[in-house]
Amino acid sequence: MIVRNAMAQDAEAMAEVLNQIIAAGGTTAHQHPLTAAEVRQNYIDGPGVAVSVLAEDTDQVTGWQSLGLWQGEMHIGTFVRIGIQARGLGAALFSATCGAAREKGLRAIIAHIRADNVPGLAYYARIGFVDIGGDPGFALDDGTVVGRVFRRYDLV
Repeated sequence: MIVRNAMAQDAEAMAEVLNQIIAAGGTTAHQHPLTAAEVRQNYIDGPGVAVSVLAEDTDQVTGWQSLGLWQGEMHIGTFVRIGIQARGLGAALFSATCGAAREKGLRAIIAHIRADNVPGLAYYARIGFVDIGGDPGFALDDGTVVGRVFRRYDLV
C-alpha cells in the first residue's frame, strides 16, 4: 500500500470509491453520486481543500481522506473501498493527513458522522476524536432521521 497526496488525475478513481459507498448507503452523509469534477473541487484541489491523501494498492485507489474548510472549521472526510475497511487503511491515511495538517499549521479537525454509522463512529473514536456535540435531528433526503455526532481531534 502506498499513501500519497491526491492529485487532479485521481478524481475519477476517488469518485468511483465514493459513489460505491453512497450506493451502498448507511455510512456517508452524501446521498447522491458525485462527478469526478465535483470530487476534485470538493476534495482534491478546490479553494477550501487543505489536505487530500489517498491510498493505492496495485495501481487501484483503495481509499482517501480529505480536510476542507466548511462552516469556518477544518472538516475531515474518509472513504475506504467497500470490503476492505478495518484493515489499517484509515489509520495510514490519518497519519498522513495529520502530518500534512500540522505542516500547514492547522490546529484541529472536525468530523460530522452519521449517528447510525457504527463503523465510522468506531474509526474516529479509535484514532482519537472526542465528542463535542451532535444533531439528533439530522435527516436524509427521504425524511429518515439518522442523527449526527460531532467530534474533534486536536493537532496541537
